[in-house]
Amino acid sequence: MNAALPQTLAQKLVAKACGRDTVGVGEIVTCKVDLAMFHDSSGPRRLKPMLEDLGARIWDRSRVVLVMDHYVPERDDDSRRIVRIAREWAREQDLPHVYDSQGICHVVVPQHGHIRPGMFCVGGDSHSPTGGAFGAYMFGVGSTEMLGVMVTGEIWLRVPETIRMGWDGALSAGVTAKDMMLHMIGRFGMNGGRYQAIEFCGPAVMALSMQERMTLSNMSAELGSQVGLIAPDATTAAFLVQAGVPRVDTARWFTDEDARFTEHRFDASTLEPYVAAPHSPANAHGVSKYTGTAIDVAYIGACTGAKLEDLRAAAEVLRGHKVAQGVRFIVAPASLQDQEQARQEGVLQALLDAGAELFPTTCGACAGYGDAMGDDVTVISSTARNFKGRMGSPSAQVYLGSPYTVAASALRGCVSDPREVLA
Repeated sequence: MNAALPQTLAQKLVAKACGRDTVGVGEIVTCKVDLAMFHDSSGPRRLKPMLEDLGARIWDRSRVVLVMDHYVPERDDDSRRIVRIAREWAREQDLPHVYDSQGICHVVVPQHGHIRPGMFCVGGDSHSPTGGAFGAYMFGVGSTEMLGVMVTGEIWLRVPETIRMGWDGALSAGVTAKDMMLHMIGRFGMNGGRYQAIEFCGPAVMALSMQERMTLSNMSAELGSQVGLIAPDATTAAFLVQAGVPRVDTARWFTDEDARFTEHRFDASTLEPYVAAPHSPANAHGVSKYTGTAIDVAYIGACTGAKLEDLRAAAEVLRGHKVAQGVRFIVAPASLQDQEQARQEGVLQALLDAGAELFPTTCGACAGYGDAMGDDVTVISSTARNFKGRMGSPSAQVYLGSPYTVAASALRGCVSDPREVLA
């Protein structure tokens, strides 16, 4: 192929991984994996017996990251068994990168500098596209595909088309990346990405902090894409310096102007807070459609909605106030690092003073684990999904919103527009 052929960011990342200068959409190529990440639910309990049956070994332990985040803290015999298998296997394999009860994988792994621009990564979880926020090609795979990666260090894929989501203008106060995502999912549906590469771009995207960009890439899963990419820049590099990665190459990772892609444009300045009604993230509309819907539980949690900046947003709404009588307000920070920083800043205290119950820094109720949602409750949650029964009882009615919207709704006892409270 012609080395001068214009390439999208996705094509450049795939080309690097398969040792080529360029790749064409639709080609099937074999890529070398820079990082394989899995957790206690998707990893050892499934991979260990399969590796033993094959008599195979891990191709490169330094490229493997294991996170215990789904079944911790252990609550019953089943969770104790699953976590014990993971811990014992990590010791047997002498894995160098293990994060046990440190927080949720999609937040913990980048916080420790494991994901960098130009990398090609796979994860044993559907929200693995979070890594795309760093200009890395990262997507979720099942246990059988992960087994192939663990043995060979390689995986094949079909070079995807690129769908660019371009955001012009600037977000208003109280409007976030979560609202951008719910708007896009509401417009295009949960298969809008057609398992191709989505790239988020434009001034409003590049103005976002790293954690807000992570929200976009994370929920590209709900948009049905394989990856959710954002071209790396100075914001990316600054985050990685804090994570202990002093030098990163951001210059080469961008979409060429004359590359071929599909593009949709949005105006961030006209976007209002969005809410997704039960039982799908695609059932999303402006908050005004649901304003006044009474709630029983407000939940700030998950990789999507409980990072440091999400906690700050909730505290901005609730500082000096109490949540409405009869509302249960649950806060489960996404990582210990974010929880500790929130504590130092007084953010955590503001939430506790407002009436928050502090839950462990794990996947928790987002994965239906632990104190999951009971029968017939109405919940507003900062998580990524509201499928029937996902957060507990099938009769629970789960609405999705940004941390601002969840906090405003907790304050008033019903679905509320956070801009009114902030004003």
